[in-house]
This record gives sequence, C-alpha cells and structure tokens, in this order.
Amino acid sequence: MSPSTTTAPSTTATPNTWEKLWRGSGINAVALFIVGYFVFGSLPRIGAPADAVAAFYASHHTRILWAAVFFGLGGVLNLMWFAAAIRSTLREAGQGGWGSAATASSAAVGAVFLVLVSVCAALAYSIAGAGNGALTSGLNDLVWAGIVMSSFPRAMLIMSGSFGLWRAGIISNRLFGAGVAAVGPRVDPRRERRLETSSCHAWPMVTS
Repeated sequence: MSPSTTTAPSTTATPNTWEKLWRGSGINAVALFIVGYFVFGSLPRIGAPADAVAAFYASHHTRILWAAVFFGLGGVLNLMWFAAAIRSTLREAGQGGWGSAATASSAAVGAVFLVLVSVCAALAYSIAGAGNGALTSGLNDLVWAGIVMSSFPRAMLIMSGSFGLWRAGIISNRLFGAGVAAVGPRVDPRRERRLETSSCHAWPMVTS
C-alpha cells in the first residue's frame, strides 16, 4: 500500500493577484494623500510675511515630516504603481500608446511631488529655523508654483487613462466624461490644494 501524498498549496502570487494589488494602489494613493493633507495643515499663502512662513514650518516640523511620509507613499509610490496597472490593462486591450502616455505622465507627477515634498521637509527640518526669512519665504512660494505646474502632468495622466480605458471599452461614457472634466485647468494657487484632493484624486478611486 503506497503512502498517500498531499500537495501543498502554492504560495506564489498569480498575475491576477498582482493586477488587483496594482489597481488597488489608486485607492491607497488617494487615502494616503488625504491623510497627508490633513496632517500637513494649511500651507502659508504666496506673499505671506516671512516671519509667519518661518513660524509655520518651525512650529509644525513634526507634522510636516510625517506628512512627507504620507505624501511620498501616496503621490510617488502608490500613484506610480497605479499607473503601471493602467499601462498593463491598456496594453492587453490594444491601447499601448495611451498606456505609455500614462506611464510617462505618472513619472513626471511623481518627480514633481518628490521635489515638493523634499523642499517642505527641508524647510521644516532645518531651513526655517536658520533665521533666513527671505530664503524660507522664497522656497514656500516655490512649493506653490510647483503645485500649480504639476497640473499639467496630472492632467496628462488623467487624460491618457480616461481616453485609453474609454477606447478599450472598459469604462462607460459617463466615467469618461468625469475624467475629461477632471482635466480642467487649475491655475489658482488659493484653490489648488483643495481641488487636488477632490476632482483630481477622485479619478484614481473610480478607475481602481
């Protein structure tokens, strides 16, 4: 009588498992961005007094450094994983050109976010406490300018994903229209961060 043999269950992740993880990273990116937004607080406006700008970064340095972690995980890591999932889906659907555009634009968005987060972290860690109000105020204005300029690669990411998924028949006309509406220009620095957590970040949650 031969001894019975049992087959151990495989622990290797299947391609479908990885695809689900990639798509879910869009929701993770939005959630981490929202957490970082509230942890960071209200960024001093352009043209604010240098003393007020320095006081903000000096008194909120712990919160800003924690927010940098959330922004890095959300705006850089998970957002790029999400774009990789879109590219994979579009390539399989015969829309590889739109997938390549999504990859390139996500890399640009991640690079801009990485620079902005690094500048804010440096201001909170040491620059604001060095007593150079002009430098602190100038870097704070640079952050605002970077947020506004990041609208272009963000718009390209949303547009390429929306057009590609729509042409592939994966999303409906209503979701395509919502994606096109989210591409609208956002050049008012007083409203940019508020809109950034609404229309722009609602799109990854829907497409995930």
